Amino acid sequence: MEFDEQMERANRRAVELGASHPRAVRARYDSSKGQIVVHLSSRLDVAFSPGDAEGLEGANPAQLEPIEISPSGFGIHFPKLDADLYLPALLEGFLGSKRWMAGRLGATGGRSTSAAKASAARKNGRAGGRPRKATAAVAGSS
Repeated sequence: MEFDEQMERANRRAVELGASHPRAVRARYDSSKGQIVVHLSSRLDVAFSPGDAEGLEGANPAQLEPIEISPSGFGIHFPKLDADLYLPALLEGFLGSKRWMAGRLGATGGRSTSAAKASAARKNGRAGGRPRKATAAVAGSS
């Protein structure tokens, strides 16, 4: 009976999610704009660059078609890349896993330049560059 109860709860959650979130009804790659376009049940279209989504970066246009929509309408799948995107997360601005997104943000921050960053780099260079890592002294036994 526990399995039946779990299935019933899962089905109720799916109905609630379906009532409160738009679903994908069509998805395509727009080669003229270089974007994935997802048409939602709310009549809103969402477009994004494949290079900004985990699993799609570096894909060529031929790999981005066809796009399959999951039966629930909450997932889109790129069979030639074996990549999936979850629509509710996509609508919240998450184009990948937390780890992947953090890596993208860190790479962007590392490339940023400012007068303060340049000044600190010059000062550090005059002082001999990045300090060497300290090695722990090993205590001798008697």
